[in-house]
Amino acid sequence: MLFRRLLSVVVVWGVAVMTAGAGIGGAAEPVDVAAKATELFRRDNLVAWCIVPFDAKKRGPEERAAMLERLGFKRFAYDWRSEHVPQFESEWDALAKHGVALDAFWATPPDLPKLLESFNARGHKPSFWVTASAPGELDQAAKVKHAADRLRPLAETLGKAGCRLSIYNHGGWGGEPENMVAVCDAVRLPNVGIVYNQHHGHDHLPRFAEALEKMLPHLHFLNLNGMTAGGDKKGQKIMVLGQGDLDVELARTVCKSGYAGPIGILNHTGNDAEARLLDNLEGLDWIVGELSGKPIAKPTPRTR
Repeated sequence: MLFRRLLSVVVVWGVAVMTAGAGIGGAAEPVDVAAKATELFRRDNLVAWCIVPFDAKKRGPEERAAMLERLGFKRFAYDWRSEHVPQFESEWDALAKHGVALDAFWATPPDLPKLLESFNARGHKPSFWVTASAPGELDQAAKVKHAADRLRPLAETLGKAGCRLSIYNHGGWGGEPENMVAVCDAVRLPNVGIVYNQHHGHDHLPRFAEALEKMLPHLHFLNLNGMTAGGDKKGQKIMVLGQGDLDVELARTVCKSGYAGPIGILNHTGNDAEARLLDNLEGLDWIVGELSGKPIAKPTPRTR
């Protein structure tokens, strides 16, 4: 019963988002969900994410870039740990060799100026995914100001290098959509926006369409995940796409929202990154089939 109520809310809000763009005449242009799904979820618009420290095979730069090319990915968001810092240059070489663009870079490394020099020499202008935070004792206005003041100098530095700063929802106050939007508005720099991860947004499911509409003017990336109601509380925080109860309707809502940016596909598990990415690609194909009226057999995932 809870799932049915939640699903109906998602569907209703999906329609609300579709009609939110009404012009002076009061009528929104209808969205061709089938065409939108085919366009938005096409392979060259997908960004591979969480496949560096999260990979059972512990691939190095060359193996990872070759794997991305083999799966048809043209875009990559780079997450790292301290042991990967010495591999940065090799990583960029391998990506260039295999025709994969560096779309995003997680957080900031110990030597940001050196990294930006490297990016400039290679023509890379990725978004930097960082979190927003504020002391809990502050009131809302002070929290927004604190977070904006902390991020603005970094955003200015990144802007001079032609890079963007994308606020990453990682839970807590700084991961709430309304707070991320407020911080973007407070920073007031054109290179500042949001990267929204569904796996960190289970609590937002009842208001996903509303939150998406608010974030839309600032949204740089949208990272998908298999989603089921309360999944984060029952060992299903990260699921294969297509295996969640809400995946088709959430994808429909995204299509109706007007979002046209990159779509992230993640591993973020202890599995072989290639197997997990392939599971998600096949799951996404199934979702597109459901939305386009051209259904295919639901795939059985290799990973859990």
